[in-house]
Amino acid sequence: MRDLGAGFGQLLKGQRWMARHGRSYGFGLLPGLIALVLYAAALTSLALWGEDAVTWATPFADGWDSPWAGLFRGFLTAGLFALGLLLAVITFTAVTLLIGQPFYESLSERVDRDVSPDGTAPVSGLPPWRELWISARDSLRVLVRAAVWGVLLFALGFLPFVGQTAVPVIGLFVTGFFLTEELTAVALQRRGVELRERLALLRSRRMLVWGFGTPLALAFLVPFVAVFLMPGAVAGATLLARDLLGEDTDEGALTSPPQSPPPSESPAPAR
Repeated sequence: MRDLGAGFGQLLKGQRWMARHGRSYGFGLLPGLIALVLYAAALTSLALWGEDAVTWATPFADGWDSPWAGLFRGFLTAGLFALGLLLAVITFTAVTLLIGQPFYESLSERVDRDVSPDGTAPVSGLPPWRELWISARDSLRVLVRAAVWGVLLFALGFLPFVGQTAVPVIGLFVTGFFLTEELTAVALQRRGVELRERLALLRSRRMLVWGFGTPLALAFLVPFVAVFLMPGAVAGATLLARDLLGEDTDEGALTSPPQSPPPSESPAPAR
């Protein structure tokens, strides 16, 4: 349980760090806004034409007596939209990170330098196109895993009582885990940690991961909130990655005001 609180603390520290370094905050909002527009269009389409899709997919219910056909298809339509919403929450981070890859890489490095006792940050040394390719490839692999969980939870949602109580809670924890994986990947990938190692690392500290990712997943369910929390979530995930790897962190850097670079000295005027 201690790790659960520590994970939530890392999330708050990331948001606090971002609030203290507001100059870059505006740039961090742009990728999230672009992703939000894309997802809003997709979910709106699902809401408008989801019922038609369910009707087309269930021709066997055409001959059912009223009101059973309507109730059955209405339940499937609601479940389809819930599945789409779950996948949107899970995949939003991955898509936003891909759109804002250069910014978030720079942001993560800056957090590392700021909180590192020696003022340094790990650098991958790979060309940008290679980093983008690795990020896209790993994100696709994670999304496949998340989709499998989403379909499984969708099927379990048909179980009486369990589908309306336990399944949504489990779905929230699953979403929090995959959100944390996507966010910590920015910092861990720079350190050369491969996807399989990242997943094993996160599973070894599940309570810490859930403490970070589950509240974030819950907040991401609120429209527009994900856009404003994303920059701070990347900063917090960098702190979380340092914790997972056992790296020393200067806690004072998280509370002291950011130091501005010293002014350049100008030569004294000639007399």
